[in-house]
Amino acid sequence: MAHCIVPAAEQILDQEFKVLDHGFVRLVDYMGGDARIVQTARVSYGEGTKTVREDAGLIDYLMRHQHTSPFEHVVLELHCKMPIFVARQWIRHRTARLNEISGRYSVMKDEFYIPAPAQISLQSTDNKQGRAKEEVPPELQQKVIDLLRRDQGTAYASYNELIENGIARELARINLPLSMYTQWYWQMDLHNLFHFIKLRADSHAQWEIQQYARAIAEIAKAIAPLAFESFERHVLNGKRFSSDEIAAVKELIAGNPNPLTGKRLSEFEAKLSS
Repeated sequence: MAHCIVPAAEQILDQEFKVLDHGFVRLVDYMGGDARIVQTARVSYGEGTKTVREDAGLIDYLMRHQHTSPFEHVVLELHCKMPIFVARQWIRHRTARLNEISGRYSVMKDEFYIPAPAQISLQSTDNKQGRAKEEVPPELQQKVIDLLRRDQGTAYASYNELIENGIARELARINLPLSMYTQWYWQMDLHNLFHFIKLRADSHAQWEIQQYARAIAEIAKAIAPLAFESFERHVLNGKRFSSDEIAAVKELIAGNPNPLTGKRLSEFEAKLSS
């Protein structure tokens, strides 16, 4: 099996994709691409796969039928910089290898996330973990920004004072806020990276992590464009229906009323309209 070189990926190696005010995502290294997916699939499935003449057709077949193991042979190594609260959401995706900067060994930089005014929202009344859609008055937006900057400055000044007084770094850091930036090296295979993008680029995810997921999506698209196109078709823009939803579709095609009610009906209708 030959070493895979992807020209589009080579062009973006070490290039910073800027995210938020101080963050970025950077492709450090990669292993494989569309060619590697095809190679591993044909080894795994034997001679029968040779009936699929085009690489795109084979990759699309694998994605459509959820044969995921060939996608695991493509690996991305990323250098990422994000606010700690984003990192704590990110770390929920446990199918990765990572190494994060440590405040026990390093003095943390005076870098904090400040949301843009347009991203300052009220709490949603119908979504416990989301933001309301109505606009916040400019004076309240500015108040939020001023409060964040004030508290971040106070916290870092105290941290710096503890450091200057020789207090252990692992203790000095404990009052630093979630808005402080951290960094890590993150390695993940393409199959699990697609799952990360599906969940974190979704409109229901927190806006800040959506921005990182979209930057990573651009990198993944450069490394494996055929796989990403199939991922968009079948996963990002596709829908999965439960057995009762399929039954409802059959009833509607037959000209009968929709048998679904309540929350299941609203979820079904949301799938059809999105």
